[in-house]
Amino acid sequence: MNGILNVLKPAGMTSFDVIGCMRKITGQKKIGHAGTLDPSAVGVLPLCIGNATKALEFMIDKDKVYRAELTLGISTDTQDSSGIVLDSFPVEVNDDEIKKTIMSFVGAIQQLPPMYSAIKIGGKKLYELARQGQTIEREARTIEIYNIDLIRIWDDCVTFETEGVAKEFTVKKVLFDVHCSKGTYIRTLCNDIGEKLGCGGHMSFLVRKRAGQYDLDNALTIEEVVHLSETKSLEGYLLPVEKIFEEYDSINLNKEELFKYNNGVWLEVGRNKYKKTFYRVYDNNNFLGLGEVFEKGNTFYLKSKKFFK
Repeated sequence: MNGILNVLKPAGMTSFDVIGCMRKITGQKKIGHAGTLDPSAVGVLPLCIGNATKALEFMIDKDKVYRAELTLGISTDTQDSSGIVLDSFPVEVNDDEIKKTIMSFVGAIQQLPPMYSAIKIGGKKLYELARQGQTIEREARTIEIYNIDLIRIWDDCVTFETEGVAKEFTVKKVLFDVHCSKGTYIRTLCNDIGEKLGCGGHMSFLVRKRAGQYDLDNALTIEEVVHLSETKSLEGYLLPVEKIFEEYDSINLNKEELFKYNNGVWLEVGRNKYKKTFYRVYDNNNFLGLGEVFEKGNTFYLKSKKFFK
């Protein structure tokens, strides 16, 4: 079983939980996911199965689209609604100020990864240190927010437990879609918007609508995967690994070129014909992998970037 399975991750499961579940369903041990989703989040989680796991490095680089709910007036230690309330403030900004502030985050920005994340520093995951009450220095990363589409702003009341007592807070909520680069933490974006507005904020809901070319429209629930597995029809829903590279043009090799290519020999190519860097490489329409065209000594060559045979 080789290919990509677009799964709809439910709330309450970690991304690794989904992989564990899929291993039991499919009997395939080689499974990886293309981008972690928080346990409370739902949405698109593309899984690479079998030799498709070789493509994970290329899938993780893809852009993402999320629908998020931002709750203004409360900041938490996890930057989402699963955490402990750190501060609460009255929300004294109007809708126009909220819109202007949110849109100021569009573009290339610096983002500090949250302590509650799976990033490793010194061999330890940040969330492990955070659970021990530690906060350590992190380096801000450059990420890009391509677009934010504001959907709705409204007043609301939420209940949080503080020191064992349930307390009600008056807040403002904002629903928006965000198109962003890899490595973007929507929790942190919500937190930073709240800080800039001076009232604090956290992410109260998140759906990943798209990851690369995989979206909600063709995502399978775990229940659907179970049913398809039981009816022996799951493989028909696996997407071929070459779909990851559909943005690139293709090169078909003849018998002589194929022998050399498979043995790591650089193939001389005409630059006038092959003007791009990466190509899908085929043998009689059988996908071999991703090839790279490069220049050396005024001559252009094709070499293998990644085999998928």
